[in-house]
Parts: sequence; C-alpha cells; structure tokens
Amino acid sequence: MLDHVFTDAIGALRDAFEGAFLERQAFEEHFQIDVLLGDITWETSYGLPGEGQPPRVVAHITFDWPTWSQTAYRRWYVEEMLEEQPTIEMEIVFRVQRLVEQPDPTHVQSVLPDSSPLIGNERLERAGATVEIGYLNDTDSGAPLHPDYAIEITYEGLYELAEETLADGASKLLDEHFGTLGSWIATALVKLGDLGLNFLPADDPDEQ
Repeated sequence: MLDHVFTDAIGALRDAFEGAFLERQAFEEHFQIDVLLGDITWETSYGLPGEGQPPRVVAHITFDWPTWSQTAYRRWYVEEMLEEQPTIEMEIVFRVQRLVEQPDPTHVQSVLPDSSPLIGNERLERAGATVEIGYLNDTDSGAPLHPDYAIEITYEGLYELAEETLADGASKLLDEHFGTLGSWIATALVKLGDLGLNFLPADDPDEQ
C-alpha cells in the first residue's frame, strides 16, 4: 500500500463512510494523475443502503492533491521543514435523482446548511444548486420521451493538513476530522431522501 498522507486521508474517509453505514457505488471510484501538471484526484460516490440503482440520493466526493501540496509535503518529508501546510481541495456534491417532477431548489436546499461542520480549521461552503433534465426513451416499446429530473447541491472548500498528521500513524486527527465529514454527509443524504419528493422506479428491481 502506498504510504502517503493523501492516501491516509482517503482511508480515513472510507472508514468514516463505513462507520456511517453508507454504501459505495460500484464503478464510481477513480484515482487519477494529471501527467502534465502532476495534480492527483480521487473521486468516489456513496449512497444510502437499499436505494436501488441508480440510488435516489447520492454524494459525489472529490479530493484534489495539487502539485504545490506535494512539493510542500516532500520538503517536510525530506528536510523536515514545513513552510506551507499541504492542502487537500475538497468538493462534495449531493445529488437527488430519478425525480418525476422538476424540483424547487429552495425546497431542497432548505434541509441543507450554508456550510459543513468544522473539518479541521475550515468548513465547506455551499456553492449553489444545479437542476438537470434528461429524457429517457423506451426503445423496445417505442414510447415517447419522458423527462427525468435531478438536482445537485455543491459544497467546496479546503482541508489543511496539520504537521502532526503528516507522519503516518502519528495522530488520530484524520480519523476525527473525516469522521465528522462522514457523519455529516450521511445525515444530509437521509434528510434529502425524506423530503417527500416523487421518484421514478429504480432500474434495479431489488430496491427496498
């Protein structure tokens, strides 16, 4: 396993999601490296158990590890000098999908706060809402197109890594901070699922 503070953060968030009984979405996890700029990006998606496929509500999480953070981390690792705190850029997108009717963004956002709980020294701030309209066609029956609505609420922010978290296993701060993030995401998904919106049936017939 790669020994790196960025993968430590990923592991801490995964543990938090498991502790909150969230369900990872199959084939929705990606670990990418920008070969030109050197930035590293990790993306994953989690939903509530028993939602079917696709789930009614889901959270898409993106962690970015920019090149300058890697430079600062390497300087600390090699020279034990921390002139600038390495930072993980975070984006959380809450998505409500399979909607029968176009949602009211004000109604959906009413159950979500303007910012996340404190994660380390920072909070994620709500950036806005996006409503999406798709049209599905039953090619077998030749039925006309019908709309399928979704809404996304985005939060953005930074997580600065304290020096004590840079050493692998040196502290439990990552577990504490990302444990808070995991429980907040789980609570937000439950609130979104309880809004009383009308949903189309899941493609997966095993939805409970």
